[in-house]
Amino acid sequence: MAKKAVAGLAVLAAAAIALTGCSAGGATDPDNTIDGEVKGDLKVVTWRTDLVEDGTFDEYAAEFNKLYPDVKVTFEGITDYEGEMKTRLSTKNYGDVIGIPTMQPSQFEQFLEPLGKTSDFQDTYRFLTTHTYDGTQYGLAIGGNAQGVLYNKKVFEEAGITEPATSEDEFIADLQKIKDNTDAIPLYTNYKDGWPLSQSFSNLGSITNDPDASIHLAKDDAPWTEGSDIYAIDSLLFDAVHAGLTEADPLTTNWEQSKVDIGTGKIGAMTLGSWAISQMQGAAEDNGGSADDIGYMAFPSNIDGTQHAIIGGDYNLGISKYSKSKAAAWAWITWLIEDSGFTETQGMISTVSAKDLPDNLGDFTAANVELLETNPAPAGEESLLSDVSNDSQIDLWGPIYRQKLVDIARGAADGDKDSYFAELNERWAASVDKLAK
Repeated sequence: MAKKAVAGLAVLAAAAIALTGCSAGGATDPDNTIDGEVKGDLKVVTWRTDLVEDGTFDEYAAEFNKLYPDVKVTFEGITDYEGEMKTRLSTKNYGDVIGIPTMQPSQFEQFLEPLGKTSDFQDTYRFLTTHTYDGTQYGLAIGGNAQGVLYNKKVFEEAGITEPATSEDEFIADLQKIKDNTDAIPLYTNYKDGWPLSQSFSNLGSITNDPDASIHLAKDDAPWTEGSDIYAIDSLLFDAVHAGLTEADPLTTNWEQSKVDIGTGKIGAMTLGSWAISQMQGAAEDNGGSADDIGYMAFPSNIDGTQHAIIGGDYNLGISKYSKSKAAAWAWITWLIEDSGFTETQGMISTVSAKDLPDNLGDFTAANVELLETNPAPAGEESLLSDVSNDSQIDLWGPIYRQKLVDIARGAADGDKDSYFAELNERWAASVDKLAK
């Protein structure tokens, strides 16, 4: 199975899992440090089951061994990565190199080997803010993603659309053109699988060009108010569904099939992170389409004519506190990120700040889209947004409230956009008053 809901920001900012059972102090061997001799057995535990199953990671290991022949690298792919790793972290056996699952920054030192001072990494790498704590870096992003809208260029051309939309009104009008002039589903929600509905939340900050948008959201009494990021994100979904511009029966959507369908022109667009581009291109080529048909645009909004897009790290790679091959683990992480060509092959933004954007984001370059990294929460407020989300039972990083939004929009539940947004504001305000004031 290919990667699912890991679009960098969405997962990494999610509500922290409860982790217990481990304690710090995994290493007693003074020679077993990230600066030691690069040798030993190395187990890499990954969410990228597709790259384990098709042998891609084995090919990377063979290249790595040309530089480090005394390291034996093995891989384990986990489909329910977050759920399974939550259980494994209660033991000391969770691999050597891992994609760091969701946890509070204060928990990093309990499970992960420190990599060094964050200040020493800042001139070399992007995406450092999510996995630093108290000045220490505990992970490096395997690569980064942009946030926006993935679309089929051929469908848009057939519909008579010549330029990417820069506002919601333009985007809804474009979806209507697709409905009127093609046989494609204009916008596909993937309602049944659920997690794709949360992908749009990762655009938080791009609409208002605010790198502190998540910090402000945690303290906002009425975020579902016109002019805010979350209002724009959820309005786009509601208005598209309400206008009949999404799949006819959302209860029967299918994620794996949707990759084939957008690749072959049966779907016009989906709101997904740029991590999905390579998967859709592969599905297109495997099913008679063309990778060149897959395009990527910024979220349809602008400030004085300029569009903005959030970029952020995907899963961060970290080293287990209990690894017996820490130098080998660190060598693997730095080689994969800097020298392997992984991000170029996967169409991801390189964590190495000196490297250019991938070719699949050429549409961003052409449209002069400005890229924006979000800021971390202030000290003491790292979990505030997730705490408010949990207390209000509005799952910002999940599907439940957006599935209800879709149900209201399609007439399967009572209410309208105004009444639902008012309800969300009321619940959110109560939790902000309890936790943030």
